[in-house]
Amino acid sequence: MRRTVIVGDVHACFDELLDLLDLVALRPEDLLVSVGDLVDRGPQPAEAVRFFRERPNSVVVMGNHERKHVRGILSYSQEITRLQLGGDYAETVAWMRTLPYYFENEHVRVVHAAMLSGLPLAEQREELLCGTTSGQRRLAALFPEGAWHDHYTDAKPVAFGHHVVGREPMTRDGRVYGLDTGACHGGRLTALCVPGFTLHSVDARADHWSIVGRQWQLPVLKAAAWPDLTWQELAAKAARFSRGADEETHAWLRAVLSWAEELRSAFPDLLAEADRLARELPAEEMRRHPAAPQLFQARAGRLDPAARCTSPRATIDLAAKLGRVMPDLPG
Repeated sequence: MRRTVIVGDVHACFDELLDLLDLVALRPEDLLVSVGDLVDRGPQPAEAVRFFRERPNSVVVMGNHERKHVRGILSYSQEITRLQLGGDYAETVAWMRTLPYYFENEHVRVVHAAMLSGLPLAEQREELLCGTTSGQRRLAALFPEGAWHDHYTDAKPVAFGHHVVGREPMTRDGRVYGLDTGACHGGRLTALCVPGFTLHSVDARADHWSIVGRQWQLPVLKAAAWPDLTWQELAAKAARFSRGADEETHAWLRAVLSWAEELRSAFPDLLAEADRLARELPAEEMRRHPAAPQLFQARAGRLDPAARCTSPRATIDLAAKLGRVMPDLPG
């Protein structure tokens, strides 16, 4: 008999996924369904995505982590995944855009985070199905004294992920199955096999998120758009990531702060150069100069670099217009 094998939140724990599929003895004719959150936090997002994309009879439901990539809302774990995927990132996100928000067959329903009883899946809110922040707020308002699945009354069973339920899957009344058992946090990876409704779990090989979060901190920081931050944002970000960082990261952040200070200290020279050019150049040459707006402001006594150069980028751009070379962001 063909089975539907529903796997909880993989979170790029590819080795554990293979261990679990060996345990359930997955067959080519079986339908493999991921509850979503296939990526982020673990070490092998490319392998996890490739496996589901290349295997026939496979479905991935949209999780809140996939939706973050699709919407371009990248927090730390998404930034890591972007670097892990490298040149394949854009194409992978394009694939994520095609993911369904639910799966349903004659035996079971699968959503990433939640659903409401008495309403067809096609009519449910996407943010509720996949567990966005707004979806969570809506659930909290609807069920202030309990979880959504405590109020699930439909006859057809539902399987979901999103919230870690502990090392053991959550089951209730043979109709509710919580499958996120925290694989990326050193817990377990769980599958539900239907129509028998049997549960299977394998232990995680490590606390992957703890390891990955540390390993990728410096690469993520180096890839950040530091020049586009305001001076205040730059200082705050450097201070925030310095807490608990290793010495290599500390050293790089100190170099970033020194670079920023060197740029800020260039204000007097930039002002002096703009004043000099404003005095020496004829009006016609000033109009053709790359820094024409600033030169006319200087001639009128209204150029204040400290007020206008509110970020490294603005400072570097103004310096370039004035023919000055500023130091590069530390590599």
